[in-house]
Amino acid sequence: MALKFITAEEAASYVHHNDNVGFSGFTPAGCPKAVPVAIAKKAREEHEKGNPFQIGMFTGASTGDKLDGELARAKAIKFRTPYQSNKDLRALMNAGGTNYFDLHLSEIPQLLRYGFLGKVDVAVIEAADVTEEGEIVPTAGVGITPTICRLADRIIVELNTLHPKSIRGMHDIYEPADPPYRREIPVYTPSDRIGMPYVKVDPAKIVGVVVTEEANEGGAFTPLDEATLAIGKNVAAFLVGEMKAGRLPEGFVPLQSGVGNVANAVLASMGDNKDIPPFNVYTEVIQDSVIKLMKAGRVKFVSGCSLTVSNEVLNDIYSNLGFFKDKILLRPQEISNNPEVARRMGLVAINTALEADIFGNINSTHVSGTRMMNGIGGSGDFTRAAMVSIFTTPSTAKEGKISAFVPMVSHMDHSEHSVKVIITEHGVADLRATSPLQRARLIIDNCVHPDYRPLLNEYLAMGIKGHTPQNLKCCFAFHLELANSGDMRKVDWNKYK
Repeated sequence: MALKFITAEEAASYVHHNDNVGFSGFTPAGCPKAVPVAIAKKAREEHEKGNPFQIGMFTGASTGDKLDGELARAKAIKFRTPYQSNKDLRALMNAGGTNYFDLHLSEIPQLLRYGFLGKVDVAVIEAADVTEEGEIVPTAGVGITPTICRLADRIIVELNTLHPKSIRGMHDIYEPADPPYRREIPVYTPSDRIGMPYVKVDPAKIVGVVVTEEANEGGAFTPLDEATLAIGKNVAAFLVGEMKAGRLPEGFVPLQSGVGNVANAVLASMGDNKDIPPFNVYTEVIQDSVIKLMKAGRVKFVSGCSLTVSNEVLNDIYSNLGFFKDKILLRPQEISNNPEVARRMGLVAINTALEADIFGNINSTHVSGTRMMNGIGGSGDFTRAAMVSIFTTPSTAKEGKISAFVPMVSHMDHSEHSVKVIITEHGVADLRATSPLQRARLIIDNCVHPDYRPLLNEYLAMGIKGHTPQNLKCCFAFHLELANSGDMRKVDWNKYK
């Protein structure tokens, strides 16, 4: 069947008010760009005519501004799931302008196939290649692409010529059967290939191909500061200690690492520490630091869902495919984030906390318990299944006015039962085989900023006697003080007793 080449505006004509649209990609990597802008333009035009126009949105994770940002500013989003990081979309969500549901990333494809999230009317897919036989080669990110292509009535392909067709073979596309008929996912090492190098679709569903030449929107990370560098060194030293104690094998285990500056610092420190042998990575997001370590021979193989790297690094990969192609594998998030696979491999999982409490509960998503930041992402997929689950965070924010450690988290994403280790620039709290009171003392002594240790020790002394010594009159005093004065250090417990 011959492919039909159309403009982005023509592609937008296939998207109607109240449609549910699935988009490819995972972070800005692999996300369509031209068609979402055209959909946003159509929404504005319909709104100017007095007509309603909104769509439901399914994505792999966060996207670029040309997708989430444009559609948010056009007020074209009926609902959005599962993860986002765009400031305009975040503002819209927190103002109640759209419905957002935060979900574990590994669950989205299965929830879509079950029909729990509604029908998929249209799939918009960025591709490096598409054939008349219905073979779609994704670009730098996969996300939920296989599932939305299979479920959608109409498929729009953005053929982005900045991504070479020669990356065919870098992807491993596999969809498991749904329960109750699911067999084991046969991934036993990060390099195991179990699927196809492309997404196979019914070519009759491809309503058009839009040719683009647009770079990914991901930016470089800010330079590392003293705190993030110290966190990285503390993580590396902890892992070396685990190997020396025999709790990690000498050959190490696959690593999962979240996204951001702290994650890059951790990876860099692990690469610099020669007591850690060259290792494999099984993760969702592949960052610049992983590619740098691969070139240095410190990372042997990486499996992930997206190449969330700077454009400079992506061009380097594409220019040296002979080196990278057999060392990088991009999978759907249903596989990259799968807890079954993570538990089988015995991952070390390293993710970032927005806030933690002194008993080991983690808030990854909400500022002061009410305002959504980004979402839980894949951290929950890995945390409970990992051999060792580590959360990292700088001990303070806003020049010390905010403590990352509070008496009780204002929102909980990961409970004390899943969190094994917490690491800041000050040190390490190994929470395994500890009671709540022991956890609190480890966290306060080793991880909390010195400015806040006296306050949190006072809180602990005020705790109601019991298994977990909380004080329900005072547990949110840090948050209330921040709202009142802008500085948690000014807490006076006498105001709350």
